[in-house]
Amino acid sequence: MKGIRIHILMAVLCLGLLLPAVGLCEEEEIEWDEEEILFDDFFENEAVETQNNAAERSQELESDGSALITITATGDFTIGGDSRKRADIFADELKRQGGDIHFTMRNMRDTLLADDLTIVNFEGTLTDSTFVPQSKKNNQFLFSAPPSYVAMLSENGIEAVALENNHIMDHGEDAYEDTKNALREAGIVYSNSTEIGVYHCKGVDIAMLTYLCIDRYDSLWDKVPEDIRKAKETYPIVIVSFHWGNEKDYAPTQNQIRMGRLAVDSGADLVLGHHSHRMNPIEEYNGVYICYSLGNFCFSGNSKPSDMLSFVFQTRFRVRGEQVTNEGFRIIPIRISSRTDRNDFIPTILTKDTAIDSVITTLKANGRKLEYAVSEYPLTW
Repeated sequence: MKGIRIHILMAVLCLGLLLPAVGLCEEEEIEWDEEEILFDDFFENEAVETQNNAAERSQELESDGSALITITATGDFTIGGDSRKRADIFADELKRQGGDIHFTMRNMRDTLLADDLTIVNFEGTLTDSTFVPQSKKNNQFLFSAPPSYVAMLSENGIEAVALENNHIMDHGEDAYEDTKNALREAGIVYSNSTEIGVYHCKGVDIAMLTYLCIDRYDSLWDKVPEDIRKAKETYPIVIVSFHWGNEKDYAPTQNQIRMGRLAVDSGADLVLGHHSHRMNPIEEYNGVYICYSLGNFCFSGNSKPSDMLSFVFQTRFRVRGEQVTNEGFRIIPIRISSRTDRNDFIPTILTKDTAIDSVITTLKANGRKLEYAVSEYPLTW
């Protein structure tokens, strides 16, 4: 069962309490006993609602009263095209798929709906703007999609996005605001280096922080630990996402390793990485998983990447009061396309043993030099 996001209703509740009183002052002929009935009805309804909420909450909990929260994380989610170019491989595929923007999640939707929280690295913009900043004019790739494409996330089980990467400013500050507005209106939680994202699930607040590390490590060594410590004072689960590393690398750099472990030492409960477009190994450092790169997921940047294999990461946390425990992880090996001859932007779970073994072998081989690399990559809980 998916979680319920936080909504601040205090002002509305206060108005709900005040309006009946205002009405009574204006209507002098109303008897006191009628007023008492009015307020009795209000509190009776409130009590029923509270009982219903408690009943729903108890159904979400395990038999021992704990909350078991399943979190799914993926790599790069890049949709749309480049407004500077006539060729638009994403638009072409959308046409082949009958104009249904949900085609990309066709083979993953059930998996993403079955968890409690799915977080992806949204790399691009949701805007109608074609403005290109001077600093971006020579970039090989720029990404944008209409704001309506946000439904590809909200209607397919994706509740949160990491929004701090080297493509969020592809069309400038105004387009970045367009992107955040589209996400907010769709109910998608986002996080960046200055805005913490919070998702409410089974009575538990999950905080998300995101940082772009490329060429910025010197400014982050102090900031990241401080941010995490502050977040941990309020939120029982803190997830930190980093956009870092070198493109097409299958293993982390020394800066990534240092930053990932620093995040854990500062209180992070999960570390997620992306940018290399290649899957990287996982470490378990001091009981916390560090996913150095989740590779690609839904990636419209190339019609046939040289490596279309990747994986989806899932983990579980059990929360009892103020105690949070790690309940293990599993991976779901995928190909970022439902086809082998080209990229159709439809992430697809692998079923052939040879392909699955290839993913696991790659992860293990590239983790040999990592001190805390996990020894196994389980496919089931």
